[in-house]
Amino acid sequence: MATINDNYLKLKAGYLFPEIARRVNTFVESNPEAKIIKLGIGDVTEPLPEACRTAMVKAVEDMGDRSTFKGYGPEQGYGWLREKIAAEDFQARGCGIDASEIFVSDGAKCDTGNILDIFGKNNKIAVTDPVYPVYVDTNVMAGHTGETNEKGEYDGLVYLPISADNNFIADIPTEKVDLIYLCFPNNPTGATATKEYLKAWVDYAKANDAIIFFDAAYEAFITDDSLPHSIYEIEGAKDCAIEFRSFSKNAGFTGTRCAFTVVPKQLTAQAADGSAVELWKLWNRRQSTKFNGVSYIVQRGAEAVYSDAGKAQIKALVDFYLENAKIICEQLKSAEFEVYGGVNAPYIWLKTPHNLTSWDFFDKLLQTTHVVGTPGSGFGAAGEGYFRISAFNSRENVQEAMKRITTQFKA
Repeated sequence: MATINDNYLKLKAGYLFPEIARRVNTFVESNPEAKIIKLGIGDVTEPLPEACRTAMVKAVEDMGDRSTFKGYGPEQGYGWLREKIAAEDFQARGCGIDASEIFVSDGAKCDTGNILDIFGKNNKIAVTDPVYPVYVDTNVMAGHTGETNEKGEYDGLVYLPISADNNFIADIPTEKVDLIYLCFPNNPTGATATKEYLKAWVDYAKANDAIIFFDAAYEAFITDDSLPHSIYEIEGAKDCAIEFRSFSKNAGFTGTRCAFTVVPKQLTAQAADGSAVELWKLWNRRQSTKFNGVSYIVQRGAEAVYSDAGKAQIKALVDFYLENAKIICEQLKSAEFEVYGGVNAPYIWLKTPHNLTSWDFFDKLLQTTHVVGTPGSGFGAAGEGYFRISAFNSRENVQEAMKRITTQFKA
């Protein structure tokens, strides 16, 4: 009989967002008249920028002419897109990233999981708690953890607690770890990182021969000029960090799928024989073997992000969602909720009222206001007693949701 990957059996009952969908669907079946407002999953609602749509329409027309038709493209992404990314997102900020170090993909979520293909099973891995669940679950699937303890923590992972007590910024570990997941602006808490803080992590990583996985999927929401958008703004980061980016939240590509990962060519890790191996070569081989690239049409749409019209339209989109976040923060604070995030980030992280558990508050919010958020405990044990609300929705829905919540709840 064929056997399975038993590591999947270690996973908790269900990935966070499918469990949310299950509960919502159950409620709707019993309450079909309820007008649900979803501020849970971080999915965008506003249309793709016109510049991107126009470029994609033109790309479709290209596919209808033999002289401009495209078949398989480069697995790493077309050069014209990689060059735009390198120039606009990195070189313009003083980061010495070359186009050849950029790998275009179909999602940062995919890449943060797939990157484990090129790393061994004996690495000590650090994650924050709470944390984006994909970081943990993909390590479980890959066999990098043991079983869970009574708090739901996996043996084999080093958990770095973040809470209001440390401003949701993890302390640098005192023990040696090999792989470190950092996400800024943070999902789920909305916290941001200063250059000084990231420099401390870079110094730690270099001193311990560690690799930082830096998830910058929400960097477009940073409006404070003093905050870094990329870890490569920190001296020495090219020696110890891989960065993940996405077009999903800034340009609305959640359903279109386009992202990229940066692997500096000077970045190395150790082979079993003790030799240093270039990670760029391994990732390039992995992508060439397991991935056929993002479609020409989608990459042309992504390229338009960097046009003058695209930049203006994306700024308008980002400003729109940031205004939503501001409204959410102000309204929840007026109802005396304890609120974090929502500034330089599209997520609001709040303390659940009246000592309710995260899931109890989820159910109560759904049943009394028909508003959906995300239970903090779904992001880790330290997320218990917290709740995430997303600013990704229409203005009308955000205002209506806040009206319902502040009418029903006083923290």
